[in-house]
Amino acid sequence: MLDIRPFSSLGHANHGWLDARHHFSFAGYMDRHRMHWGRLRVWNDDRIEGGTGFGAHPHKDMEIITYVRTGAISHEDSLGNKGRTEAGDVQVMSAGSGITHAEFNKETQDTTLFQIWIIPNETGGTPGWGTRPFPKNDRNGRFVTLASGFKGDDALPIRAEARVLGVTLKAGETVTFETRRENFSYLVPATGSLEIEGQTVATRDGAALTDVERIVMTAKEDAEIVLVESGPLD
Repeated sequence: MLDIRPFSSLGHANHGWLDARHHFSFAGYMDRHRMHWGRLRVWNDDRIEGGTGFGAHPHKDMEIITYVRTGAISHEDSLGNKGRTEAGDVQVMSAGSGITHAEFNKETQDTTLFQIWIIPNETGGTPGWGTRPFPKNDRNGRFVTLASGFKGDDALPIRAEARVLGVTLKAGETVTFETRRENFSYLVPATGSLEIEGQTVATRDGAALTDVERIVMTAKEDAEIVLVESGPLD
């Protein structure tokens, strides 16, 4: 099963300083057909104006992954963590039993990012935060795991039966992602466009797949792709 969700069909909220697109129901956007995909609950495509950001606010019982597309985002939280994550890099916050954090674009230019929320295997637990660089050159033609809930993966840890992966492709290049039929995969080209099963997935479109054992994608132009694979939501 392949369901392509065009960028134009996503939920949209423009607050001026924040221009957000929602792949799944979020805040004022509600679509009962887009509530979650496996354990993937939120995929927001945000543009944050320079010198602005999200003030301190709480979260609990969610794995929150931020993939910075352009610019940078600065983080601080109630645990005393502080850090700056640049374009192409990733930060993870395990909200656990509860954490308060703020996210600001302290740059002069806009920052664009994907914010991805994954439902954890269990509620509660000690909250945590971490960030890590993932050079795009390391992802040329192959998937690299960015965040994972599986032992043995060289990635930022999350507390969910899920992985977040990235790959960059040159125009005409093909890559195959192996998965299980019971898993739920969701991918978005941050840049460029792809062909999957004879259909086009354009820049910032979403593609939801399940009941497949492999996903074969060919870049129609140079592309940067982020993919989330998760098990079913019990």
